[in-house]
Amino acid sequence: MEEKKFTEKESLELISHMIQATRKNLVKDQGNYFIIYGYTAAILSVIIYTLLRMIPTPWWWAGWFLMFLPVIILLLKGKRNSPTVVTYTDSMVNKVWQVVGTLFSLTVLVMLALSLLVGKCDFMLMLPLCLLYASIGTAITGLVIREKCLSYTPFAGFVFAIYMLMSYTINNSAAILWNLYFGLSFVIMMIIPGHVLNNKSEKL
Repeated sequence: MEEKKFTEKESLELISHMIQATRKNLVKDQGNYFIIYGYTAAILSVIIYTLLRMIPTPWWWAGWFLMFLPVIILLLKGKRNSPTVVTYTDSMVNKVWQVVGTLFSLTVLVMLALSLLVGKCDFMLMLPLCLLYASIGTAITGLVIREKCLSYTPFAGFVFAIYMLMSYTINNSAAILWNLYFGLSFVIMMIIPGHVLNNKSEKL
């Protein structure tokens, strides 16, 4: 069978079509992942911050584990509403977030292991670390689908994450304001770009 050779114009058109299809798949029938995770983080940040202000106990920080809830919901929803056509860019985006998800899980497991070995572990460090992972995943997704607002807004998350880590090394403790910084970062790097992406997808 003779292989079909694509011209430069046809190759560019094919790449453009795959990128557009990926943009549609990010919102159509599956819900917008960025919007769902963004609102989850924003709501949790306000609730946990308020609870810490009212009743100061480190146990409220454990509320951030509810961020894993959308993963379960989206996985169940994704099985029922999977896109009819999965492009190469779809596959790339999925693999990026598989790596990010693995980093989240490994971080929790390593922290648990260290807490058992040493008898002490500060899980509050999960916030800046997870913020770094989410920022990287969002930025790479933006580069793959060529969406500027997804490529640049994660820098807000990077700044807040580095600030938290530097603050921790100086004060040797986490501030409850970290919760609001985390939520604000997700508003900037996921909720706003998610709505932009949603609007653009409807026009494609």
